[in-house]
Amino acid sequence: MSTIAIIQARMSSTRLPGKILKELVPGTTALEYMLTRISHATLLDKIIIATTENSSDVVIVEKMKGIGQSYFVGSENDVLDRYYKAAIGAGAQHGDIIVRLTSDCPLHDPAVIDEVVRYFKSGDYDYAENALEPYTYPDGMDTEVFTFDALERAWKEATKPSHREHVTFYFWKNPGLFKLGHCENPKAGQADYRLSLDYPSDYELISKVAQHFAPRMDFTMDDILEFLDAHPEIKNLNANVSRNAAHKTA
Repeated sequence: MSTIAIIQARMSSTRLPGKILKELVPGTTALEYMLTRISHATLLDKIIIATTENSSDVVIVEKMKGIGQSYFVGSENDVLDRYYKAAIGAGAQHGDIIVRLTSDCPLHDPAVIDEVVRYFKSGDYDYAENALEPYTYPDGMDTEVFTFDALERAWKEATKPSHREHVTFYFWKNPGLFKLGHCENPKAGQADYRLSLDYPSDYELISKVAQHFAPRMDFTMDDILEFLDAHPEIKNLNANVSRNAAHKTA
């Protein structure tokens, strides 16, 4: 049984175009930074980038080729199809585990990924996450884990546009079809931190975090929060941004 992380990545962000290839520290893009960090997750066997056929994403393909990172190119709008075919391309089989990550989480802590994977395995779940309400983890530590079998079922059955555009909506919108789990942060009071890259203010905050710890990239989530608590002027840079706005309308 393999555990395969698939990271959605595209250039055509409306709020911050090209955000994943913006440098956080000199010479290292946000996507490369994330890949370096999550490569230390002990429970991941393989990591693959799932990008799109949009011509603007050719630059992602070239960057991945340049660093020797596995990637898959698929549908821009049918993200569920892209995800399923990326899993197939990565060699996923029945019984394997898929970990969904997104490229707007460059500060992701590998220990958090491992924690959610362990939680998933402990409960015989079809799908488990730490990213839905009630929020207990900082925004930017989002991890979703599901079986390849569940992904294949969603790929075959999901018809609503929102269920094709958002990979895991079909799971948590259909609790009667899947065994769902919600992994809660054992530490209280950490849900209000925003470490996700979506707006210019996010980029400013995340860059300051990365530059503070440079050249290290192995700092923990708690290290980040401690730094932000000590520098409220940085912590508050993106305090006005709401979390998971897309989920409210699907």
